[in-house]
Amino acid sequence: MSNVVYEEREVKRSRYAVAAVFAVHGAVTGSFATRVPWIQDHAGVSPGQLGIALAFPALGASVAMPLAGSVSHRFGARNALRALIALWTLSLVLPSLAPNLLTLCLALFTYGATAGMADVAMNALGVEVENRLGRSIMSGLHGMWSAGALVGSAAGTLAAHLGSDARLHHVLAAAVLTVAGVLSCQWVLDLQPAEDEEPPPRFALPPRSALLIGAIGFCAVFAEGASLDWSAVYLREQLETSAGLAAACTTGFTLTMAIARIAGDKVVDRFGAVRTVRASGVFAVLGGLLIVVAEHPAVAMTGFALMGLGIAVVVPLCFAAAGRSGSNPSLAIAGVATITYTSGLVAPSAIGMLAQATSLMVSFALVTLLSCGIVAFARVLRPGDRAAISRPDAAVPDPRP
Repeated sequence: MSNVVYEEREVKRSRYAVAAVFAVHGAVTGSFATRVPWIQDHAGVSPGQLGIALAFPALGASVAMPLAGSVSHRFGARNALRALIALWTLSLVLPSLAPNLLTLCLALFTYGATAGMADVAMNALGVEVENRLGRSIMSGLHGMWSAGALVGSAAGTLAAHLGSDARLHHVLAAAVLTVAGVLSCQWVLDLQPAEDEEPPPRFALPPRSALLIGAIGFCAVFAEGASLDWSAVYLREQLETSAGLAAACTTGFTLTMAIARIAGDKVVDRFGAVRTVRASGVFAVLGGLLIVVAEHPAVAMTGFALMGLGIAVVVPLCFAAAGRSGSNPSLAIAGVATITYTSGLVAPSAIGMLAQATSLMVSFALVTLLSCGIVAFARVLRPGDRAAISRPDAAVPDPRP
């Protein structure tokens, strides 16, 4: 077997391995989210205190993400991802052990920090595999994250329905997911820094190349966070629907995003990142307008579905563009990830404060306005020369001794 064929097989196998890591990462999130009420009761915190505590995962991620590049440089991409995904899966246990607000905040900060660093490492590897394959895969990888989150949520819902202790549930989930994550890392590309490559700074602000890309991601994640947290409330309070129908709207939004991400790579390969994101932005704006003017639940639900369809592929393509935007892909990806995580932190509270001062309709008018930014700045996602990276003679690490 020629080296070229062997290397091509290694890259393809790495694609599936990274996809499995994305699914594991999502499953941890889904497992945690469904047990938040149990964790709140166990820690004895009020709803307001819980809101404060739930800001700490994003804070931890924002602080730790810029460190991921130096970890990968020092230990190599495969070892770094193996360690970081294990830390992330094991950190699932911490919040359920917290007996009070202070320990819950510390646990969630650690939980978010490990999540963010693993997020940067797996996205950097995903971008590298995409470059070497010469076709889009990032949307599908994020679709696998969504699928993993749905599986984790389903398992958590079953555990909650059975009345199980979240500590036992999360210990078992962490054990299974740690094994799955570590085993999957065996087949990811073992990228090593060149001998003359300067190590990245231990902590650095996002590079300029990441700022505009991150701005598009900010708009998309703001719309995602607003829709996930407020769609059910919007239907319940603004349109006076039943609780069941309101919950169905949020589920429909999540499902639309997952399907669009899984199918998104073929669209990107056919039409390119810029045109795909520009059209996606149009769908998001149209969805926002339907939400704002809706007087019937079906119209609002259609609007949220269009919103999910419109923003689904934006963040994966932002990561892909960041990975090709400069000489230090990990630093650019960390910058984009930090900006998008910040958006996810800001969006729910910003929507709530604006709704309290005005109305939910005005809040979603803001979401619609930000969605216009996706259309306006889509051109910054124009891909670089991927052909040079994806040539068969490109330097693909040979894992054989």
